[in-house]
Amino acid sequence: MRLTKIFRKGKETTFKCNCCGTEYDEIPLCFGSEFPDYYYSIPPDEIEKRVELEKSLCVVDKTHFFHRGRITIPILDFNKDLYFDIWTSISPENFEFRMDCWESPNRKDFGPYFGWLQNQIPTYENTINIKSIAIEQDAGTIPEIEITEENHPLGIDQRNGITYKKAMEIVQYALKSQHE
Repeated sequence: MRLTKIFRKGKETTFKCNCCGTEYDEIPLCFGSEFPDYYYSIPPDEIEKRVELEKSLCVVDKTHFFHRGRITIPILDFNKDLYFDIWTSISPENFEFRMDCWESPNRKDFGPYFGWLQNQIPTYENTINIKSIAIEQDAGTIPEIEITEENHPLGIDQRNGITYKKAMEIVQYALKSQHE
């Protein structure tokens, strides 16, 4: 049992962005990207022709397959976790299999699926193309992404958790980058 979680649990926590001064009723703990980074390499006038995009699925040029997932980083001394909704690559075969099983009540029993992370995560160096696996969740929920790249700081933090102080540094950095 962690005493700090007990003491902070249930307390309302307001938050102020250091960059712009915006005040939030709660600490923003979920960040993400609308697209895999590969999407940004496509000229804007070609996107409509080359990209098929749904909420959590993306295909580029009928050869590059991506799906959206969530990285969870436990905050050890707080009652909530830090989340990043990101994209990973997925093989064409696994992409088709996921599409076939999308609405299945047994979807959680399928996978996991290997992929390469396709977004840069704030404050972590070089997260593009690090190894990951997608673990299916209940129908209607994006998969949980587990970082499997050996010795990468993101994977280490995902497995071991981070302090509240480090989480707030990441949050401030992420908010600042959204304002640029």
